[in-house]
Amino acid sequence: MEDDPGRDAKMKPLTLTLVLALLLTGIWLVPAPPAESAGPGFDHTATRFLLTGSHEQVRCEACHQQGIFRGTPTQCSFCHSASGTRAESVRSFSHVQSSNQCEDCHVTTTWENARFDHASASGACSSCHNGTQADGKPADHITTIAECDACHVDIAWEVIRFDHASVTGPCSECHNGIEATGKPNDHLQTNSECDLCHSTRAWTPATFDHSTVTGPCQSCHDGMTARGKPDDHLQTNSDCDLCHSTSGWTPANFDHVDVTGPCQSCHDGMTARGKPDDHLATNADCDLCHVTNAWTPASFDHSNVTGPCQSCHDGMTARGKPDDHFMTNRDCDECHTTQAWDPDTFRHTSGNYPGDHRRNLACTACHLANSETVQWPFPGLQPDCGGCHQSDFRSGPHKKYENPDTSYTASELRDCSGSCHIYTDSTLTTIKETRNGEHRVSDGSFD
Repeated sequence: MEDDPGRDAKMKPLTLTLVLALLLTGIWLVPAPPAESAGPGFDHTATRFLLTGSHEQVRCEACHQQGIFRGTPTQCSFCHSASGTRAESVRSFSHVQSSNQCEDCHVTTTWENARFDHASASGACSSCHNGTQADGKPADHITTIAECDACHVDIAWEVIRFDHASVTGPCSECHNGIEATGKPNDHLQTNSECDLCHSTRAWTPATFDHSTVTGPCQSCHDGMTARGKPDDHLQTNSDCDLCHSTSGWTPANFDHVDVTGPCQSCHDGMTARGKPDDHLATNADCDLCHVTNAWTPASFDHSNVTGPCQSCHDGMTARGKPDDHFMTNRDCDECHTTQAWDPDTFRHTSGNYPGDHRRNLACTACHLANSETVQWPFPGLQPDCGGCHQSDFRSGPHKKYENPDTSYTASELRDCSGSCHIYTDSTLTTIKETRNGEHRVSDGSFD
């Protein structure tokens, strides 16, 4: 093509105009350097982006695509993006949630050794601290759904803020006496959790429900921890709830089998009905004769009676003396026994009593007036046999001496059981025959 001087003349004003426009806008159209200037020999320090670390090994066209050098972005995220057009390595889906630029934490020499500031993390603690990406809650951590930063700070893990409201596990999970204070040794026995009675705002006062207690009543109701049995309570080893309920102390259920004390400890006429005024006299306890199922009929043993027989055997409470009974003020048991009414067991103790006869005489055989005071038929001969038997005396068999034959009188032999002699004569100096106690009231040879 031939040079056209006219065309050059026409282009000069246009070139000046374009230069002025570029100067005013600040945009320079710098011709691309020749290919060899962007090669290994190119000094990248002359740009605003220094190549360091792994960037020194990257091919130029990986960042400067389509041969465009000027205006290449310098922020990591423009190259390390999900498009993968400039760099293969991108932020992973498991990356810490953060608004930071890569270079805020990472360096080009090694990706793994990153600087990290928890303040720059925008996600929840558990998004990293899940036991996989970073340490999670230890196995013995209190049960809670709260995020770590609800209690912990990243400056020091041990210095924590704590709010019971964020705990989802039971109280005893921590309050076991090891990790946190547990139930004291004198705590009432229960399997319930602490918050059933206590609150985190104040340990006392506490609400209370007897239904949650597992121990016996007296584990608390011992007179010190809680009110115990009153002094006038019936004697028993049973626990309170055997008779009482927590909804109301009275009225109470009652079972005599649980009572350990004697009947009269309650049945004293004040606490409970006692013996009636007409009860037989006895020191025995009620249950010796009566049972709790029914007061009557009652078993009975005379050996427990302390009063006289006639206190019962008066013809009304119990059978009394029959109409033909020997009249006496003596009590029944002086003659009779409780095992058998007959035969009677009375024994005379008076020195005037001649002794038991060979047959069992009726009392009235001697006590003619049916009285304890004996009226002797022959008072002059009392208390010897003759007092009763003077009319039975026969003088014939009772020789006193011979020459002439003479017999004893009833007065002389008033004691039939005594000895007597037969003398040779009236001088009564020589005994011819001796008879020693010929008669006995108990033998059969009297007649």
